[in-house]
Amino acid sequence: MYHWSINLSEVGPLRRDRIEGLVARLSEEGMDGIFLGPSGDLTYLTGLELFPDERCKGLMVSGAGCFGLVPLLYRQEMGERLEGIPLFVWDDREGFLGAFARGCASLGLVGKVIGINSGMRAVDLIEAMGVVRARYVNGSKVMDPLRRVKDPGELDLMRSASEMADRVMWRVFESLRPGVTERQVRDLILRSFEEMGVVPSFEPIVAFGANASMPHYSGGDGVAREGDCAVLDFGCRFKGYCSDMTRTFFVGDPSDEARRIYRVVLEAQLAGLAAVRTGVEAQMVDRAAREVISRAGYGEFFLNRLGHGIGLEVHEGPYIVEGNSNPLEAGNVFSVEPGIYIPGLMGVRIEDLVAVTPQGCQVLNSFPKEFMVAGR
Repeated sequence: MYHWSINLSEVGPLRRDRIEGLVARLSEEGMDGIFLGPSGDLTYLTGLELFPDERCKGLMVSGAGCFGLVPLLYRQEMGERLEGIPLFVWDDREGFLGAFARGCASLGLVGKVIGINSGMRAVDLIEAMGVVRARYVNGSKVMDPLRRVKDPGELDLMRSASEMADRVMWRVFESLRPGVTERQVRDLILRSFEEMGVVPSFEPIVAFGANASMPHYSGGDGVAREGDCAVLDFGCRFKGYCSDMTRTFFVGDPSDEARRIYRVVLEAQLAGLAAVRTGVEAQMVDRAAREVISRAGYGEFFLNRLGHGIGLEVHEGPYIVEGNSNPLEAGNVFSVEPGIYIPGLMGVRIEDLVAVTPQGCQVLNSFPKEFMVAGR
């Protein structure tokens, strides 16, 4: 096993099993330690959800032990979560470099291989490289195999987050009518989540008509007109875990082409769901949905990968995309979200979250997917 300079059994809120899993991964990746800045990685191990500001902070994990790099401003918050872990505290006058160097020396990391995850700013890494001699490597994917398999507790939280998003989607559908603005619907989504005591997992997307041809549209000035499509993409964060769903509705009577495009996207989404099971390569799920859209003549208008993993972060592994030959595992949770986007005209996307189970695929969303016209 691993010989720690601290007794993990005496550590407070940290997850001993997850830290030991990470140390095993470091050995597999040829790293002696890894520094985790504010990120889903850090939350996964510690429960800390830190504001990613200009103050360098986080947790160093190695086979010899851990240390926390702690700005004085965060000492109480980080100290409570990192109970039992040595803390190297620094204040704004001195900067973080001295504390970082002392922490690395305490674990014998000078001259070794140190991974850095996505939570450390590049400018901070450049400065750290000047004071601690080591080989610094990309550690942003080291924890992916640990995080992408959700345990039963994580799955329960994600089911709850998805159920909340379903409830808000009903409120949105009931609010749609000619004349309503994208901004009004967005405000309704945010207000609804606030009333539930949760926050959005990302900035909601509300796109009417031609605006919906931009998959990640960020505007808000559109006004719903008779016959418009309405693409609604949003989710919430419940006890740290995210939901994400998309439905496309129509305001008033849409065109025959709009109806056909919707049918194609729905067929593609159902084909993707049917392909989900343990052992299947992730790219095969993408292919199953993409084939439907290509066969219908809209292949050039399907712009995105089919799906992304989700958990503590709204985008994490596994990614459901051509080129990902990794087999799906029980406990994977990801989106299945095909779309067709016709520039200047309209867009349609249908998205559910799914959990891979030994029996196949469990859809976490319950909101209907049949063709729905609002404002009647």
